[in-house]
Amino acid sequence: MTHHVLNQKSPAQGLLRLLLVAALFTLSACGALRPTPTQAPTLYLLAGLPGPVATPASGAAVTPPLPTLLVTPTRAASGFDSQRIIYVRDDQTLAFFAHSEWVDPPARMLGHLLVAALDHTGAFGPVVLTPAGVSGDLRLDTQIIRLQQNFHNTPSRVQFSLRAYLTDEKTRRVLAWHEFSAEADATSDNAQAGVTAANQVVQEVLAQLALFVASASRLPPTD
Repeated sequence: MTHHVLNQKSPAQGLLRLLLVAALFTLSACGALRPTPTQAPTLYLLAGLPGPVATPASGAAVTPPLPTLLVTPTRAASGFDSQRIIYVRDDQTLAFFAHSEWVDPPARMLGHLLVAALDHTGAFGPVVLTPAGVSGDLRLDTQIIRLQQNFHNTPSRVQFSLRAYLTDEKTRRVLAWHEFSAEADATSDNAQAGVTAANQVVQEVLAQLALFVASASRLPPTD
């Protein structure tokens, strides 16, 4: 008599099945561990002045040759030297918006804006953005002290402070220095409204600084 064994699996078939189950489990685990795609940050620019800066009044007309003004790259205080858009809720902590950044560090963007604002005064010959060591008549050094959106107040306010030094390149004497500050309310408590307010205060400070530097460059030398 012949006997037939039904549904009997060979050892090879059982091993294959175990391998398939293990592979499916591994793929499922990898999918669960795979990081979720991160949101690309929105990038923002600092804007320049909307128009020419007024030239300071003087008793006598300025005659050529006008001085060459060297504008060194702007530096930034610690914590303000990155692309991160900064806000504060207390006096000790700097915080950053998660999905919004400057397209470049503000100090780097500010250099070209300074050149444009100073050139519009008409008080100088060439106004050149250049590293230290290049020859010229006058040199302007600047440093960002703070550029932040302050949530202490309602509505939040954007605060910008910039320190500037004007130096006679021939004598290495500081002719004048000043710290400029401006604040503006943000229309909303978010990064986009903060950037709009930041551009407003930057324009205000640039106008103040350009007028100050143009006036200081005309002061008679002192012993």
